[in-house]
Amino acid sequence: MNYAVIMAGGSGTRFWPVSRNQSPKQFLPIANPKPMIVATVDRLAPLFSPDRIFVVGNEGHRELLSRQLNGIPPNQILLEPFGRNTAAAIGLAAIHLSTHDPDSVMVVLPSDHLIGKASEFIGLLDQAIRLAKAEPHALLTIGLKPTRPETGYGYLQLDEDIRIDGFPSAYHVKTFAEKPNYETAVRFFEAGDFTWNSGMFIWRTQAILEAFQRYMPDLYEELMILKSAIRTPDYQDALLGAYSRMPNTSIDYGVMEKADLVLALRADIGWSDVGSWDEVAGLTPIGEDGNAGSSDRIAWQSTGNLVQASKLVALVGVDDLIVIESDDAILICKKGESQKVKNVVDQLKLRNKTSYL
Repeated sequence: MNYAVIMAGGSGTRFWPVSRNQSPKQFLPIANPKPMIVATVDRLAPLFSPDRIFVVGNEGHRELLSRQLNGIPPNQILLEPFGRNTAAAIGLAAIHLSTHDPDSVMVVLPSDHLIGKASEFIGLLDQAIRLAKAEPHALLTIGLKPTRPETGYGYLQLDEDIRIDGFPSAYHVKTFAEKPNYETAVRFFEAGDFTWNSGMFIWRTQAILEAFQRYMPDLYEELMILKSAIRTPDYQDALLGAYSRMPNTSIDYGVMEKADLVLALRADIGWSDVGSWDEVAGLTPIGEDGNAGSSDRIAWQSTGNLVQASKLVALVGVDDLIVIESDDAILICKKGESQKVKNVVDQLKLRNKTSYL
C-alpha cells in the first residue's frame, strides 16, 4: 500500500510574532483560510484516506495535532520527544510503516507548504509512486520549476542526458546545491537544468531503511532498537533513549547527497514553502492603496507594505515594510529582510524572554 507521511515538527521561527513554541507555523492559517497542516491533509484526499496518513510531530504539540487532525487514527500520529532534524523524523516514520506494512511506499511531505495547482500535484504524486515501484532501490524527490532567482531555497541539478523509460519528467539528480547567494541563484535560474529542492520524497519504505543502514549506520542502529519496542510497554523509554543518541542531521545531508540512485520528477505545481513573511507578502492581494493585508489601515504616500494587525494601522511616508501584530508583540521589518526574523527569536532566548517564545 501507499502512505503519506506528513512532517509537522517545525518551529516556524521566521513567522514570529504569530508563530510561537506552542502554536508554530504549521498550525496557523498562514496564506490559507485553514491551518496549513489541515490544508495539507485535505489536499491529499484524492490519493490517501485518513487511515493511510501518518504524521510526525512534537510531543509538545500533542493536543494541537489531535484537535486539528481528528480524522487521523491516533496511533498514526507519531510524537518525537524533541526535534532531531528530518533524518530522524523520517526514520521514525519508516520503522512504524515497516511494522505496519513491510511493502509500503512512503510519500514524505512537509506540513506547511502551499500548492496552487492541486490536481497537477496529485497527478505528480501518483506518477512518483509508480516510479518508486518500478525502481525499487531509488530515492525520489520533486524538483520544482524555478520562477525567479531565489536565495532562500536549495537547488537540484538534473542530468537531462539520462531518461527513464515511461517517465518523461523523471531525471537523475546530478548535484544538490545549498541555498545560494544571489549571483549563483541567477546562474542556476538561467542554466535551465536546476530546479528548486522541494523537500518532498517518495520511496519504498525498505529502500530508505536500506539507505539509512548504508549511509547513516548510527541512526539505523537506533532505529532498529526502537523498532523492537514498538507496541510494547517499553516504547516511550526506548523512544527517549534513541532520540537522545540519534544524530541531528537532515535527510538531504545524511542520505540524499550520498545515495547512488536519486531521481527527481520535474514539476510546475504552483508551489511555495511559505518560508517567510516576504513569501506571504507575495501571496497576499494588493489593495487599491498599493498595500496588502489588513483592511483597517490608512496609507499616506506609502506603498508596497504588508500589514497584519487587529488594530488600525496608519502608514505615513513608508514603503516596502512588513508590519505584523500579535497579542503581545509587533514585528516591523523591511521587505527582503524577513528571513532574519529567526534572529529575533534567538535574541529572545538569550535574554530569557520566554513569554514571547
